[in-house]
Formats: sequence, structure tokens, C-alpha cells
Amino acid sequence: MSHTSRLLRALSLAGCGLLAALAGAAACRGWFDGAARVVAVDGSSTVFPIAEAVAEEYRRVDPAARVTVGVSGTGGGFEKFCAGETAVSSASRPIRPLEIEACAAAGIEFVELPIAYDGIAVVVHSANDWVETLTTEDLKRMWEPAAQGTVTRWNQVRPDWPNRELRLFGPGIDSGTFDYFTQAIVGEPGAGRGDFTSSEDDNVLVQGVSNDELALGFFGYAHYEENRGRLGLAAIDDGDDTNGDGAIRPSPDTVRDGTYQPLSRPVFLYVNPVALDRPEVAGFAGFFLAEGAALVREVGYVSLTDREYALVQRRLDDRVVGTMYCGPGWDAGEIASLEALLSRPGYC
Repeated sequence: MSHTSRLLRALSLAGCGLLAALAGAAACRGWFDGAARVVAVDGSSTVFPIAEAVAEEYRRVDPAARVTVGVSGTGGGFEKFCAGETAVSSASRPIRPLEIEACAAAGIEFVELPIAYDGIAVVVHSANDWVETLTTEDLKRMWEPAAQGTVTRWNQVRPDWPNRELRLFGPGIDSGTFDYFTQAIVGEPGAGRGDFTSSEDDNVLVQGVSNDELALGFFGYAHYEENRGRLGLAAIDDGDDTNGDGAIRPSPDTVRDGTYQPLSRPVFLYVNPVALDRPEVAGFAGFFLAEGAALVREVGYVSLTDREYALVQRRLDDRVVGTMYCGPGWDAGEIASLEALLSRPGYC
């Protein structure tokens, strides 16, 4: 046990009042409980199935650790993480500059760990016989802010589609999936119409679309895989015919190789480096990377490559703080691959 670990455990045994006086009130919240050995995880509903599966397996390895996995959405998870309430935040998008500032103001750093790939599936009712493919322009016409209250029927998207009501379902505004989708389709994270049925629970969205012939919705590909018999899956055409790809449906192969564009992305864990001094937190994070690939596939997500996992493990071992999603190049598409991002020498 490191000197820091011994100190923190001694302080926890001495009482939270002393710890709060020396380290700040945040240190006494959910992630730090020396007696119970709690590993508090919260955040993305997309990442939840992976985190819960890994947590269940880790409990067998370290029965004394109590791993709790919450679902506050990516934005809600970062709020708790930056308030010192959790040791680990799960996210379906990179941390935002304002969230970095909130963490910095509270004296909290983070180690950013990509843990899997996921695609965003665009789905319709299984009886829908007019949607086989969607262009990104179709999706923008449906989901941009200007569509609110105006684009309300299918034939307003394409004239040859039925003159029937268009009913939309999607994740809530605190969801990283909503942010990623609107960034990819509309051009700005969070910039979407507000008149749709939203939920942070992807199972509610599955239920809504599968029970409504006029529905269209989006959520993580893994939730489509779990419910593929109940839903129709649209192929997406991003309009870039450079490689002659045309419209592509999400699959493990197209998500990993990047041909399912622009709706494939990595998902993440963010770990408080101070919490890594606690063996149960370090053990959980290390177990996630060492054993998570098989569990990622088991619950329907796409694992990283062996090389990518090795680079992520190095970030964890070296406790590299900051985000790689910053600086010139990455947001303009000049740095396309996760491996290239992980190999960059600088972080913000």
C-alpha cells in the first residue's frame, strides 16, 4: 500500500470530520468509504450494461469491494464526478471543456480511459416498410431545432414517404448519446428539437418505437442488438462516396473500422487519480481493461483492438491525467483513429 493510501485509510478511520478538514468535503462523499470499500460509478446509460457486467465479475474477484453503478446520463455523471461524489464516471462522449473547468475548480483531475466502441442505431417500427436508408440530411431535417413544431409528418422529410405523423424518440438532453448524435447530424452538441419523447432509459425508447408504427428513434447499437426482432434498422448514408460505401448499417465490423459514419464512437471511463490509491478502485479499473473485452462483446458492444487496449492500459498505469480530445487536429478529423489519439504525446 502506498504512503497516500495508508494516509487516506488512517484518516477515514479517524473520521470524516478530520478528513474533510484536511482534504475538503468532497473527499467524504460517495466514492470514499474506507470501511465499506465502495467503488462508486455513475454516468452514461449507454455504458451502463458494460459497467454493470464488469462490476458483477469484479465482485467475484474482490468480494469485499462494493461496486455501485448508477445511470444519471453522461452529463449527470460528470456533475457527480466533479463534485467528488464518485470515483468513476462513465461517458458516451468525451468530457466537455465546461466539465473540465468544473472539475478543476473542485481540485479534481481525471484519467480518461476509452473502453469500447458503440454505434448509434437509428430504428423504426418493425412494420415500417418505407424506411430502408436514411441520409444524414434526412436526419438533420427531422432533428434540427428548426424542425420543432414544423416537420411533423413523414412526407415532409421525403415526399414519397407517407403523409402520416412522424413520432420521434431519443435519449434525454443529459445523455452523451444525444450530444453525440446532434453533434454528428446537426453540427452542434445538444442542438436538437425538443418536441420528442425522451428518456435516459434506453429500454423505454425501445418499448416506445417497437409499439408505434409511425415512430423513429435512436440509441446505442447494443440496445438494438438486444431487441433486433422487435425493430427495423436503418442504413445511414453520410453522402461521402469517396470509398463507394453508400448506405451502411451498424455492425461490430462497421463500427470498429469506422465505415459506419458519422454515428460510431468510443465510450469511456473517467477515473479520479486520487481514488486510484485505493486498491479496490485501481483493481476495478485494471480488471475492466484486462477482462472487459470479452464482457464488452457479450453485452453487444464492440471491443477495442489489442493495441488500443495496451495503450489505454499504459494511460492507467502511468495515471496520465487530462483529455486527448483537445488541441489542433482532432475535432477537424485530422486525427481519425483512436490509436492515433492514444499515441499523442500531449493532453489537456
